[in-house]
Amino acid sequence: MASVVAKKEEEKKRESHKQSLLKEKKRLTINNVARKWDLQQRVANIATNPDRKDSDSPSQDPCQSDGSTISAFPEETGSLDSGLNNALLGLSVTDTYLVEVDGDTLSLYGSGALESLDRNWSVQTAGMVTTVSFTFIEFDEIVQVLPKLKMKFPNSLHLKFKETNLIMLQQFNALAQLRRIDQLTIDPQGNPVVNFTLWKYYVLFRLSHFSMQKINGTEVTQNDMIMAERLFGILAHVASSELPQYRMISILGDARKKQFRYLLETKGKKPGIVSEENNDNKRLVGENTNRATLNYTTREFYHEKLEEIKEKKKFCKMYIEDLVKEATEINMKNEALQKLWPQMFIELVRDAVIEIRNKNSYMKLCLQQITDQK
Repeated sequence: MASVVAKKEEEKKRESHKQSLLKEKKRLTINNVARKWDLQQRVANIATNPDRKDSDSPSQDPCQSDGSTISAFPEETGSLDSGLNNALLGLSVTDTYLVEVDGDTLSLYGSGALESLDRNWSVQTAGMVTTVSFTFIEFDEIVQVLPKLKMKFPNSLHLKFKETNLIMLQQFNALAQLRRIDQLTIDPQGNPVVNFTLWKYYVLFRLSHFSMQKINGTEVTQNDMIMAERLFGILAHVASSELPQYRMISILGDARKKQFRYLLETKGKKPGIVSEENNDNKRLVGENTNRATLNYTTREFYHEKLEEIKEKKKFCKMYIEDLVKEATEINMKNEALQKLWPQMFIELVRDAVIEIRNKNSYMKLCLQQITDQK
C-alpha cells in the first residue's frame, strides 16, 4: 500500500510538473507573440510617421520572453529601423503563435495561429467551440479566414477581439458573412474603434440579422436596435442608391438576388391592394439589401485591385496610343497620296499614250513580253 501511495504521489508530482511546464511555455509564447506584435506596430508607425520615430521610441520593451526585460532597441544599433528589424528576425526563430482550446473557447494568438483553421478538427472539438478569441492578429488577416471559421466551427456564437487593429466602423461589415453571432467582445486594448461613441450602434445596425444579445458584456435592448436604425438607416439607403444595379446584384447572395430582382420587377407598377404584412416584408427586404451594400475590403485586396486597375489603365493607354499612331500614319499617307495623285495620273496617261502611239511597235513589244514569260 505504501508503494502504491508513493507511486500515486510521484505521478501527481510529474503531472503537476508537466502542467507547470505547459503553463510556463504558454506564458513565454504569449509574451513572445506580444513582443513581436509590439515591434510590428512600431515598424508600421515608423513607416507611416518617419518624423516621430525618435520621440516615440522607448529604450526598452515592456514585454518579457524569458523572465527578464529585454532591450528591444540596443544602443549599439546604428538606427531605430535596423534595431526593429533585427529584433523581428530574432523572434522569427521562436514560437510566434499559440492555439489553445479551453472548454468551449478557441484562443488564437498571433497571425500564424490562423493556419490552424486548415487542420482537420474532430467533430466533437469543432462542435464544442462556441467562443473564438483573436489576440495579436491584424483584423484584415482575420477577415480572410472568416469563411473557414464558419465552416470549421459552425456553433461559434461569441467572438472576441484584442489587439487586432480595429480602427474603423467599416471593418465590422466583414462579420456579416458569418452564420451567426450572439455576442461580440471588442477589447479597448489595440482596437481604437471603441473610442467612437456610436460604434456599438453601428454594429447593431449592420449585423441586425444576427439579433445580437450582448456587446462587450452588456445586454442589447430593443431601444438600442431602434436607435441604431435611426442613426444609420439613411447611410445604407444612400450607399445602395449610389450603386448601379449590376453592382448591387454582384454583392448580394443568391437568396437576396431573387428578392432584389423581385423589387426591380415590381418597381414602377401601379400599387394595388396589399396586406400590411406584405408591406413589412418588402420593407425588411429593402433594409437587408441596403445593408448588404455596406461591405469591407481589406487593405491588401484593395491594393491588389488598385494594381490591377493601374495595369488595365496602362494597357488601355498603350493600346489607344498604338491605334492613334496607326490612324495618324494612315491619314498622313492618304494626304500625301491626294497631293501626288493628280500628277501621277497625268504621268500614267502620258506614258500610256506614248507607248501605244505606234500600234505595230506596241503589238511587237507585247508579243515579245509574252514570249519571254513562257
